[in-house]
Amino acid sequence: MPTPVVSVIIPSYNCAPYLRETVDSILAQTGDFVLDVIVVDDGSTDGTPEIARACGDSVRVFEQANAGVCAARNRGLRESRGDFVAFVDHDDYWFPHKLANQLVAFAQHPEVDVVYSDISYWFVNRQTRRFDPPETFAEHAVANGIDPEMSGWIYHRMLLECCPLTSAALIRRTPLLATGGFDEFLPYSEDWDLFLRLSRSSQFLKLREKTVLYRQHARQGSRVARPIDYRSRLVMRAFAQWGRASPDGRAISLREFRRTLAGFHFGFGLLHASRSAGADRALARSAFFRAWRTDPFNPKPLAYWLATGLGWTAR
Repeated sequence: MPTPVVSVIIPSYNCAPYLRETVDSILAQTGDFVLDVIVVDDGSTDGTPEIARACGDSVRVFEQANAGVCAARNRGLRESRGDFVAFVDHDDYWFPHKLANQLVAFAQHPEVDVVYSDISYWFVNRQTRRFDPPETFAEHAVANGIDPEMSGWIYHRMLLECCPLTSAALIRRTPLLATGGFDEFLPYSEDWDLFLRLSRSSQFLKLREKTVLYRQHARQGSRVARPIDYRSRLVMRAFAQWGRASPDGRAISLREFRRTLAGFHFGFGLLHASRSAGADRALARSAFFRAWRTDPFNPKPLAYWLATGLGWTAR
């Protein structure tokens, strides 16, 4: 059997403090495979490309004018050479056995096209005001088998949440290419959109072990108040196109879907009711009302709709 080639694509943008640690964690991967590491810099202005090139000849670096993370990932995909492809955010970290264990899972389950894992959230230590060293999380990364509920045909689960973190997934290149890659018109939830489309044609497998440190900081996209509720729009479009059942017949209930969708509306409303986000009460009220209309058995969104109408804003 030929040695597998794994292309690892890192879209980078103004990530000088973190990129080297991310790349080093990829180069430190153990196992019998060939690494094809690609950094696509999306118009950084802080010296990020120089840091990427300093990582050595084993890392291929491409630079482009700023076009967004989807364009950077798609550029990396076009340049990739591997049988398998992984995308890593420029500030995340891999434990050394990640790729090896995922390739073993692929060998044991040839029917799947995506193998992903659990993750550990990586917060700043309040005492040191730094991120703790990755070695302190090693006990989280112990192999713990397969999660059957989140494996197989999981489209129905994807309607409720984006099951894989992008940095935690390894994907066969051929079915990934067949999706057309990331939607470059989406500024948010682009990973969820990709995995939703993949889940209609491909089976997934989830490892219970935590192979990734997911760095948490204020610049993350999920903490930015946007004028459009992309999460709700995404799952509503998928539901309208494909319904609520996976290809194998497993499905979520309509009640569960509506309750989850209402939660997305409500979360969008809370974000826009926040003074720190600019407190756009019109957007907040509209979202709270949609949440109540979607799940009228829950009176909480209606109460928030009334409160924002009286001038209330969140902290």
